[in-house]
Amino acid sequence: MQILTFKTTEEIGAAAGKLFVETVQNNPKAVLGLATGATPVPTYEYMAKEYENGNVSFKDVTTFNLDEYCDLPKEHKNSFYSFMVDNLFSKIDVKDENINFLDGNVEDPDAESKRYADAIINAGGIDIQFLGVGRNGHIAFNEPADEFTDEAFKVKLTDSTIEANSIYFDDIPMPRYAMTMGIGSIMRAKKIVFVATGSSKAEAVRAMVKGEVTPSCPASILQNHPDCYVLLDEAAAALL
Repeated sequence: MQILTFKTTEEIGAAAGKLFVETVQNNPKAVLGLATGATPVPTYEYMAKEYENGNVSFKDVTTFNLDEYCDLPKEHKNSFYSFMVDNLFSKIDVKDENINFLDGNVEDPDAESKRYADAIINAGGIDIQFLGVGRNGHIAFNEPADEFTDEAFKVKLTDSTIEANSIYFDDIPMPRYAMTMGIGSIMRAKKIVFVATGSSKAEAVRAMVKGEVTPSCPASILQNHPDCYVLLDEAAAALL
């Protein structure tokens, strides 16, 4: 792990965004692994600005997102697809046909998992993957468990996740399930950019960096990744 500490979220966003931009500059057909939520927004802002300034083009990249809600229309304002369109895809020149998401509305989650895994393999594997972390050490929707997951799967969301995200669902009930990329798929990315900010993430960061590698803290598996950047603000790094 390369652990770097910054003073502001803007600085972290620039540092993470630079890693993504440089990946695409070095390989215009790069495969990008993307995430949703508040954590990656400054990174996406940096990437969009670099595109706007003519420093990078994303027209030949392929993207794979970590997860998507089940039983929610793709076009719903709170789908992760809509989040990505609003915060990144509408601001750069990525092609619609190169954007990949898990389908949370499938009848056969196992078949969907295989489809997604095959799509990643056929694209050449993920070159750079963005990750955030939950307070309990979860990455994507991989919650603390008895064993590490591998490929994508359908997961029942925890009460804490539902409580945290329900505020965004003012028109329909919050989904109770999601499709998520598994730990194995995440670890097969060639490079990982992990970002955590705020004091509420400090315990999870300490467990990830200094604790035992255990599925009870899914992020701890990143200790075994050969090329992982850990970008933190001072609050998130306080217990290291």
